[in-house]
Formats: sequence, structure tokens, C-alpha cells
Amino acid sequence: MSEHTDDPERHDHGRRPEPEADAGEAGVFRALADPTRRQILTDLRDGELAAGEIARRFSISAPSISRHLGVLKGAGLVAERRDGNRILYSLVEDRLATSVGRFLSAVCPEQIVLRRTAWRDKGAPS
Repeated sequence: MSEHTDDPERHDHGRRPEPEADAGEAGVFRALADPTRRQILTDLRDGELAAGEIARRFSISAPSISRHLGVLKGAGLVAERRDGNRILYSLVEDRLATSVGRFLSAVCPEQIVLRRTAWRDKGAPS
């Protein structure tokens, strides 16, 4: 019996992605779908920020920012730590880079090779 090839769940020439990685990465991309959450990640690139500091950067309510932070934390994109009565958030760079990198290498592997070559060429002595 031949295998059905039009299955939308199939990726990468008929191989299924690892279920754990696929489910986790789906959460990452759901988190990245919202512009407020992308801005929070951008704001955290220079270091950790208190929840109140993050909330003051937006014109939406603090509870809404808290929900956005919860989504980012659930996706593994931010970490939190307590400092007294403050909650400090920081970017989990590895998680973001790994998830997006895995997606890009699956969708356009030739672009990854081209970028690596370009980076190497830029760093090469003249």
C-alpha cells in the first residue's frame, strides 16, 4: 500500500518533526505572532526589566502586559526572577534562536548556508 503524500502534517520530504519540538516551537511562534510580545522581547534584548518598567512602555493595562509576559514565559522565551517584591524578566536568547533557526533551516536551508558564507566573507581579512 502506498503512503499518502498530501498529508499536511508531513514535513521535510515525508518525515514528521519530533512531536515535542514541534509542539514547543508552535508555542514560540504563537507568542511571536503578537506585536506587543515582539516589542517586549526587543525591549529585553539589553537586559532584564521589572514588570512595572515593561508595563510603563505600553499604553495598555498592566494586567494585559502581565498576560503577554505569561505567554512569553509559557513559550520559554522569557525567564523571571523575584527581587524582593519585584518580578524581573529577561530574554531567553537560546530558545528564540533555536526555534527560529530550526524553522529557517527546514524551510530555506540554502539561505542558512548563504548567510554563513556571507558572515565568513565579511570577517575575512582583505
